Amino acid sequence: MLNTVTDLMTADPFAVSLKASLKDAHELMREKNIRHIPVIDDHGILQGMLTQKIMIAKVMGIMATFGANALERKEKYTLVEDIMATDFASTQPNKSLAEVAEFFVSNRHGCMPVVDKNNKLLGILTSSDFVRLAAALLS
Repeated sequence: MLNTVTDLMTADPFAVSLKASLKDAHELMREKNIRHIPVIDDHGILQGMLTQKIMIAKVMGIMATFGANALERKEKYTLVEDIMATDFASTQPNKSLAEVAEFFVSNRHGCMPVVDKNNKLLGILTSSDFVRLAAALLS
């Protein structure tokens, strides 16, 4: 039976460093088909989140301001740390799935990074994880 965040989270998720470029993050999202990327420092400490929504807004802004031809160049020089979200919820591995599910329903978030007591990134839990769980329970 699945009871805690550890039971459902994706351990060791794809992450980018603070100094990664928007281009790096964009390629990672596209290649791995993911919508949320934790941003970590050199010690694996969670510093922020880059979401598909943030990235699309930035890309659209670049294209509107500089044109499509400048997109790749501008993406290379835009740092993740300059556009990442720093106001986000995280959870710990021993938290009950029921509590986290209630949070997802109440706050309409797409993901929650999973961290230890020192804020070191351990995993990620997404709304898609809960949908897969529901599908498995219904079959």
